[in-house]
Amino acid sequence: MPRRGYRWVQSGDFSAFLGLSFDNVAQLIIFSTLLIQVFDYPAEIVLGRMLPGTAAGVMIGDLIYTGLAFRLAKRENRDNVTAMPLGIDTVSLFGLVFGALGPVYAQTGDAELSWQVGMALMVFMGVFKLALTWPAARFQHWIPAAAMLGTIAAIGLALIAFMPMLVVFEFPLIGLIALPLLLAVLFRNVSLPGRLSPVLSIVIVTTACFYSARALGWIPLHETVTEGFDFHLAPPIPTLGFLSGIPLALDYLPLALPLALATLIGGIDNTESAAAAGDRYDTRAILWTEGLSTLVAGLVGGVIQTTPYIGHPAYKRMGGRAAYTLATALFIGLGGILGYLSWLVHALPEVVVAPILVFIGLEITAQAFGQVPRRHGPAVAACFLPVLGSMALILVDQVISGLGAKPTDLSHAALTRYHALEVFSAGFVITAMIFGSLLAHLIDGRLKAAASVLWVAAGFSFFGVIHSPLPGGAAFLPWNIQSHWPLWVAGGYSAGAIGLLLIGAVQATPLDSPKEP
Repeated sequence: MPRRGYRWVQSGDFSAFLGLSFDNVAQLIIFSTLLIQVFDYPAEIVLGRMLPGTAAGVMIGDLIYTGLAFRLAKRENRDNVTAMPLGIDTVSLFGLVFGALGPVYAQTGDAELSWQVGMALMVFMGVFKLALTWPAARFQHWIPAAAMLGTIAAIGLALIAFMPMLVVFEFPLIGLIALPLLLAVLFRNVSLPGRLSPVLSIVIVTTACFYSARALGWIPLHETVTEGFDFHLAPPIPTLGFLSGIPLALDYLPLALPLALATLIGGIDNTESAAAAGDRYDTRAILWTEGLSTLVAGLVGGVIQTTPYIGHPAYKRMGGRAAYTLATALFIGLGGILGYLSWLVHALPEVVVAPILVFIGLEITAQAFGQVPRRHGPAVAACFLPVLGSMALILVDQVISGLGAKPTDLSHAALTRYHALEVFSAGFVITAMIFGSLLAHLIDGRLKAAASVLWVAAGFSFFGVIHSPLPGGAAFLPWNIQSHWPLWVAGGYSAGAIGLLLIGAVQATPLDSPKEP
C-alpha cells in the first residue's frame, strides 16, 4: 500500500483551535477571578506566577499529544488522524480553589506560602499519576462506574455549573443574554454564515454589550482583577519553592489525589472514545503525558492539573488534525510567558464566559446518568450529597465572612449545625465515591461489598481523610487531636458494616439479581 503523507493541517483545525484554546482561556479567567476577587489573593501572585506555570503544563501536554498524532499517522499510514486534546481540568480547578488554595490563604494569610502549597500539590498529583499510569486501568474494576462518574457529575453540577450561575445573576443584563445564546450553539452545534465561530462571535458581542452597559452606568464598575499588577515576561523557570509548601500540602492530599485519580479514569475513557472515533492511541502514553504535564506545571509554578479533554470525537467532526493542538499549545504557553493571557483575564468579563462552564457542568452531569445502568441512577445521585455539602459550606463561609463575623459568633444551635456541615463535607471527593459505591453495591444486593465500603469509610474517618473536624478538613493522627468526632464517625460506619453483614447472614432467601427496568 503506498504511503500517504499526514495531512496534519486542515481548515477544520481553526475551529478546533478556537474551541480548545477558548475553553482553556475560560478556565484561566474563572480560576484567576475566583482567587483574586473571592479569596482576595494578590493579583501579582495569581497572574504573574500561578497562571504562567499552569499554562506551561497545557503547552507541554498539547505538544506531546501533537507528536503522538504524528506517530499514530505514521504507524497506521493514515492522513486523517486527530490529536487528543488536553487542557486545564475543570473539576480540579474548582476543587482545589475552594478546597485547598482558598482555605490555605484564609488560614495563613501568606500568599507566597499558599502558592507553594499549590505547587506541592501539583508535584504530588503529577508523581501520583505517573506512578499509576500502568495499573490505572484496573481502577475501573474496583470502583463502580456510578461512583466515579457520579462524583465527577456532582462536582460538575454543584461547583462547575451552579457557581457560575451566581455570576450570571450578579449581572443579569448581560448574563441572561450570554447564557441562552451560548447554550444554544454549544448544545446544537449551530453554524454561522462565513464559517464564523459561534462561540467566539457570541463572546465578542456580549463583551461589547458588557462594556457598553458599564459605560452607560448600568453595570457597577468593579475593581479589575489586574488592579496593581505590572505586566511583565514570566518564563516558566523551574523552582524548588514547592518544597516549602509540602508540610501544609500533606493535609490536602485526601482532596488532591482523588482528583488526580479521576483524571486518570477520565483519560482511559477518553482514549476509548478516541478509538471508537477511529484513532487508537496507546492508553499508557496518553496517561503518562497528563501525569508529566501536571508535574511540569507544579515545578514551574502551576497550581491546576491538566487532563485529556472529552471532546476528541467533536474535534474530529470539526475536521481537526494535529495543527489545532499545536496552535493551542503555543497560544496558551506563550500567552502565559508574554502576558497576554493575563490581559485576556482583565479584558473578558467573567459573566461572558461563565455560561461556558454551565454548559460543561451540565454535559458532565448528563453523561454520568447516561453511561451507567438505569438501576444505578440513585447511586449517581448519592454522590451529589457530600459535594452539595461542600458547596453549602463555601456559601455559608462567604456570608459569615461578609458580615465580619466568625462561626464561633453563631448561636449554639447554629454552630452545631455548622460544625456538622464542616464534618460532612470534609474530604467530599472521597466521600462522594464512597456513597456512590455503597449504594451501587446495595442496589445489586452485594452486601459484603457494601460492608467493605463502610469499613474503608471507617478507616478513612479515623484518620481524617474524610469527615475531618479540623479547620480546612485536614487529615490527622487520631491520638494527636482532642475531638471525639473521628471515633464517633468511624464507629458509626463500622456498626453499619456489621449490620449489613448480619442482614446478609439472616435473610431467608438470596437477594434478587439486579434487573434493568
